[in-house]
Amino acid sequence: MPAPVARLTQRKDYLAANSGKRAPMPGFVLLVRARSDADPAMRVGITVSKKVGNAVIRNRMKRRFRALVREVLPTEGLAGADHVLIGRNAGIERDYAALKAELIKALGKLKR
Repeated sequence: MPAPVARLTQRKDYLAANSGKRAPMPGFVLLVRARSDADPAMRVGITVSKKVGNAVIRNRMKRRFRALVREVLPTEGLAGADHVLIGRNAGIERDYAALKAELIKALGKLKR
């Protein structure tokens, strides 16, 4: 049974994830930080800065990232860890299959 996926809501959690492991990919940067609590739930946060584009583009990227997370994280994610996806400029025109392959590759890197 895959671990449940919750959302990161507080700024301190995003800042804490920044001190964890990072896996830069062409479309995004994945930050993963293991929490030291007994909770096996995975938490995920998504952020896309204004440098990437206007509100329409940023929201489209966030929707794509949320779909990726729903599809990939329950099976490939690290249980009991916080995952943060940071959107990059190259992620706008990348197709969904490429982003999915990159996310699986990034999670595989960080599991080692």
